[in-house]
Amino acid sequence: MSPGARTRAALLSVAAFGLALAAASPALAATGTPTAPTELFNGDKNCSTDVNAPTYLWGGEGISVEGIPQDTDAAGNPSLTAQFQVWPVADPTQISTLSRTQVRTGFEGQAVVPSQSLTDGQTYAWQAQTVDGGGAASAWSAPCYFAVDNTAPSKAPTVTSPNYPQGQWDQGGTPVQFTLDANGAADVGGFVYGWNNTLPVPVTATIGDYGIPTPVDPYADSAHFARATTVGGSTTVSLIPPTGSGPMTLYVESLDRAFNESAQSSYSFYVSSTGPTITPAVTSPVFDTPTRFTITPNAGVQAASRVLSYAVEVTGGPSPQTVTVQAKADGTAVVTLRLNGLYGNSVTATGTSENGWVSDAGWWSTGAVDTTPTVSSNVYVENGSSGGVGVRSRFTFAPKVKGVASYTYSFNSGPETTVKAGGKGTATVRWTPTENGYYDLEVYATTKDGVVLAPYDYYFYVN
Repeated sequence: MSPGARTRAALLSVAAFGLALAAASPALAATGTPTAPTELFNGDKNCSTDVNAPTYLWGGEGISVEGIPQDTDAAGNPSLTAQFQVWPVADPTQISTLSRTQVRTGFEGQAVVPSQSLTDGQTYAWQAQTVDGGGAASAWSAPCYFAVDNTAPSKAPTVTSPNYPQGQWDQGGTPVQFTLDANGAADVGGFVYGWNNTLPVPVTATIGDYGIPTPVDPYADSAHFARATTVGGSTTVSLIPPTGSGPMTLYVESLDRAFNESAQSSYSFYVSSTGPTITPAVTSPVFDTPTRFTITPNAGVQAASRVLSYAVEVTGGPSPQTVTVQAKADGTAVVTLRLNGLYGNSVTATGTSENGWVSDAGWWSTGAVDTTPTVSSNVYVENGSSGGVGVRSRFTFAPKVKGVASYTYSFNSGPETTVKAGGKGTATVRWTPTENGYYDLEVYATTKDGVVLAPYDYYFYVN
């Protein structure tokens, strides 16, 4: 099924060709005069009144024709019939009639020309009239024209780029210029493309109040669609790759005027890293202390188009930090960050250029950071056997980072106890075992800023 069909199939009702859909409701006392239907659509696209420029439609599941029947006394005729005549332009004598009865005031009346009554490549005309409950009929509307197109473009498009040669590495920083060509398929009206081989389906209409379609032009979405400059011709597009570096592949299909898709083409190339450099003001930033970082753009990116800003993210801490930093005229930026990750922090920065290019991420890391406390005892040796039941001991906790405010400890996963740290960030607790055996003393520190640091397990055996 074509994509145009997928978007329209749910909108089509079932109707018999050449036969009224249902008997009319009992006639009301008609006081008004039927007038020709308005809001005429076919296949949920606008009616074309130019036989030389018909609306192109996929007819694989039939084609809807619709309009709102009108009467000068709508209140007195709340239920009207929308009647349609359809004929091939090549043979105007082959007129068939369809009807939709009991159409509520203000609503679209719709009938469907079944697919078996349509010929691929044929142009059809249709018109609509209103019939009231008493059998009075309006004049016919002006004819609308549609052409049935059930055949996809015969060739996949060709794709070329003057600034990113196919299969080669290139410096990033400049949008990719692509030329998309119908490759000799005469009925191509445009193209659909994307960086993933599952391409979006064109949406050609939405259905609003009273069942009235609002036609949508898929080519308004320039991120995925482009109209050919002429039918069967080509177009150029300027696209930003989804990532700032690495292998890139653009997938492209041609679309005919009914939005049938051709076979798919692809174009692959490679982009060298465009990420910025991240440099701390000091070689080893102090834990949980504000540190200045300078972000320097990739030279090729800055030369192509000035970097305007950076999205900076710090991971590894209690919660990720994300900030946007404006760049100077030379593309550099300075940001102050607090690094308080239990096991270390990583900093990434992605630059956005004036021309829309988004770089890949520059990266900097503290490496592994040990924020566990140091635990020692005057009696019980770590990973050893010592002491005994009733032998009192001291355990001393000392920090490996600055700013520790307290320690929380427990023996063998029992109740936790918190003690304040002294002036040098240390704390001492006394403990006397009541039974022998293996023990696990778990201790973690909390900083003055409320950051809970990594825990340390001190194992020992009581004789």
